[in-house]
Formats: sequence, C-alpha cells, structure tokens
Amino acid sequence: MFQAALWGGFASLSLFIGAIAGIYLRIPRRITAYIMALGTGLIIGSATFDLLSEAQGKANLILITSMFLLGALVFTVFEIVISRKGGNERKRSKKNPHGHAGLAIYFGTLMDAIPESIIIGISFIGSQPIQWVFIFSIFISNLPESLSSSIGLRKDGYGARKILFLWGSVVVLSSVSSMLGFLFLQGSSESVSYLIGAFGAGGLLAMVSSTMLPEAFEQGGPIVGFVSSMGIILSFILTNL
Repeated sequence: MFQAALWGGFASLSLFIGAIAGIYLRIPRRITAYIMALGTGLIIGSATFDLLSEAQGKANLILITSMFLLGALVFTVFEIVISRKGGNERKRSKKNPHGHAGLAIYFGTLMDAIPESIIIGISFIGSQPIQWVFIFSIFISNLPESLSSSIGLRKDGYGARKILFLWGSVVVLSSVSSMLGFLFLQGSSESVSYLIGAFGAGGLLAMVSSTMLPEAFEQGGPIVGFVSSMGIILSFILTNL
C-alpha cells in the first residue's frame, strides 16, 4: 500500500519540479516542446506495450476494446467540459489574452494525474510486474506539462507560492489516488485489473493526442514527430529489457 503511494507520488513529483523550473528558470520553448514530445512517445509506448499488451490473453478481447474506447471517450468528454471553462490552456506557456482559468487548469491537471496514479497503484497488486516504464513515462511527461503551464500562469499574474501550492496538492492527491487504487482493487480478479489498465490506456492516448502533441508541435515544429518516435522505441526497449 505504502509502496503504491510512494511511487504514485514520485511519478507526479515532476509536476512540482517542473513548476519550480517554470517559475525560476528560463528554459527555451523548443526544449520544453522536445521534452513534451519525448514524454508523449513514452506514454504512447507504455500504454501500448505495458497496459494493453499485459492484458492480451488475460481478459476478453471485446471487453478490453470496450474499456479502451470508454477510457478515451470519458477523457474526451471531460476535456470538452474543461476546455469550455479554460482548462485547455493548462499546458500553454504563452500569456492568455483572456486570462488563465486557474481552477479549470487545476482540475484539468487532476483529470490527467489521478487516472495515471490509480493505474500505478493497481500495478502493485498481486503478481503483476510493476509498470516501471509507465511510471518513468508519467514522470517525464509531467515535467513539461507543469513547466509550460506554470510559465503561462506566471505571465497571467499568479504568484509563485500559489502556483507551487497547486502543483504540490496535485502530487499529494496523486499519491493518495495510487494508494486508493491499490486498496479498493486489491481483492479484485486479475482480469479486472487488466481491464482497468485498458481503460486508462484509452484515456492516456486520447490525452496526449489532444493536448500534448499539438502543444509540442506548436512550440517545436516538425522535429517533435521524430522525438516522439524516439520515446516510443525507448519505451519498447525498456519494456523488453
């Protein structure tokens, strides 16, 4: 239980680190874009090679497909709602002429972080191998997310203490979510855990496709496609070590 909470918090700790970097360091936008592209590739790879591949032959294919598409649909619906409130700017480093919607950005980030943390917690149940590649992928992808949006929030007049408090609370909630995922699903069958993993994979792939990749391309140009591919093959290599 505590190991699940520890690693769930660790994966999200990069949100806090990225926020500090965004507030106090001047990092070129292209560098941020390349980190985001690498994180995108890692997430795509880990969602495919870890979450989906692990379920192969251990759960019904129709159920896996349904849960994957349901995860993508749920994220998309929430993304539409959050975007209408201003949360679509949560990964942006530029100044928003209408002002960032602080709470929408915050809840949008939670929408990304909590499902990721629950999946981390599930990975510690029973005899399943710990999803080290997935944890590493989330850690890397979180860095540019908080770095970019913290720069934007700073430009819109948010104080450093308030920004750090918001990101710090996400880390705490992520740790708690990972622990709860472990506790509530500890007694469930192995197939249920894999189905939840498929649900998370669908949500994650929808998230990186609609938020991270567009932002990375906008800031980094066509080269981000190659960087994302590097992330995918790196995920594949780490999964097969």
